[in-house]
Amino acid sequence: MTTFYKLDFEAPIDDFDLKIDELERALTQADRDEPAPPALGGVQTPSPDELRDQLSEVRRDRRKRLEVLYRGLSPWDTVRVARHPNRPQTSDYIKLMCRDFVELHGDRRFGDDPAIVTGFGRIGSHKCLVIGHRKGKDTAEKIACHFGCAHPEGYRKALAKMKLAEKFGLPIVTLVDTQGAYPGIGAEERGQGEAIAVNLREMSRLRSPIVCVVIGEGGSGGALGLAVADRVGMLRYAWYSVISPEGCAAILWKQANEQTNSAAAQALKLTAEDNMELGIIDAIVEEPVGGAHREPEQAANLLETWISGQLDELCRLGVDELLANRYERFRKLGTYHQQAPPDDEIDTDSSTIQ
Repeated sequence: MTTFYKLDFEAPIDDFDLKIDELERALTQADRDEPAPPALGGVQTPSPDELRDQLSEVRRDRRKRLEVLYRGLSPWDTVRVARHPNRPQTSDYIKLMCRDFVELHGDRRFGDDPAIVTGFGRIGSHKCLVIGHRKGKDTAEKIACHFGCAHPEGYRKALAKMKLAEKFGLPIVTLVDTQGAYPGIGAEERGQGEAIAVNLREMSRLRSPIVCVVIGEGGSGGALGLAVADRVGMLRYAWYSVISPEGCAAILWKQANEQTNSAAAQALKLTAEDNMELGIIDAIVEEPVGGAHREPEQAANLLETWISGQLDELCRLGVDELLANRYERFRKLGTYHQQAPPDDEIDTDSSTIQ
């Protein structure tokens, strides 16, 4: 049960994990008919059935405690969950929910960016193009993938494959998981901003259904370059914002530490609930209790179900209706209503007019 990486707010779960490990060892001994050492005071060793009952009870208590902890996560803790090293990434979801996946490489202009994976596969009953950020698992892979921060050739690769999907009339599914586009000199020399901007323009008028899910981190234009879609969802413990909390803290307070990062995360309104309230996303995709990193297969099943449902709806629409709805979806972002003050609160004294 124990893992190397621990989040500090999960400390109350450690006692449950230790108790579960202890009961599992005792149950293994009992099933092998190996007499366990007698407890202090000569108390009778529990039978296998009693151990199973105790184990079930502790697991239920642990689950309830996890539910309470994750129900009250702060925005900064949500960011930390989204960055958990065991959290499923694009490559994991492709393995768990895609059949017949065939990866496609290269942008036909510069090279192949490993930070973005593209390929055709099947999700549910739908043949589709799958695109997502690749962060990498071990240190070597993370360095090779730039920790999920794509170069311009990555966004151009994604767009080239989207055009291919459009040609064959196939829907597109994008999985967003990046702190942002790669900020290096080479990326800027090759047109990082232009590549993302072109993706925004072209995705807005692609004649294929597009479904996007923020599965972990959704940072700035690096995320938005794959997120212009007919339906945008977020996993419960993902985050989606114009900048990372550390970047925001460094700008506002000139330093990024635990206190300023937490304050920035609160101010940025980056959680799934915040984005849903603001109308930036269309749905929150639930995760297993305690986050997707605890039950990757269950998380993939929940994600596959949501994506399949969205594709079922979108694929029934005509192209013109699809494009009109997509246009309206993004046009209404950022709208607000301004109410004029009552007449009796308006100061008509000309001396106060500047």
